Amino acid sequence: MVSRLTGRDRLLARAMHGGIAVGEPGAMERALIDAAAVLEHEGLAYALIGGLAVAVHTGQPRATLDVDLAVASASDRDVLVRAFERAGFSVRGRHEHSVNFVHAGGDPVQLALDPGFDDAIARAEVIRLGSTSIRIVRRDDLIRLKQRAAADPRRRRSKALRDQADVEMLRGDLPGPDEGW
Repeated sequence: MVSRLTGRDRLLARAMHGGIAVGEPGAMERALIDAAAVLEHEGLAYALIGGLAVAVHTGQPRATLDVDLAVASASDRDVLVRAFERAGFSVRGRHEHSVNFVHAGGDPVQLALDPGFDDAIARAEVIRLGSTSIRIVRRDDLIRLKQRAAADPRRRRSKALRDQADVEMLRGDLPGPDEGW
């Protein structure tokens, strides 16, 4: 039943069906759409990464707590923060390579500003979510980004293992329709 789908499930279904609406946007979808709108309005290059990107590329549900977007590393962080605050986002943290926000609907949004993402951002593809275009890193770039993250010795072990599992899913190691997880 459509009303029982999570926001992430609706996002996945929309992306898999060419942007055809599947119920009302959930909170995570709304956070993604609103964040993309801010970045587009500011003319900043960006691309969806992380668990939502894995779900879109694999066609499989992927648990995630936030929306992860890579933003061109040369972007002015102060301009980003002001633009996101004007759009109703609240800053929750500033780090060496990221700025973390919370959308008005409560979902976390992380903007990663890492020079290692710039080439993948430049090659990003576009998916449609209803009437909204969202830039997403290509599958091969997402595999490279996930491998890089998994190999980072500073990364929490549980996150590195999730990154390794994401790589395998992106390479096609997916359950059969009757297999389950």
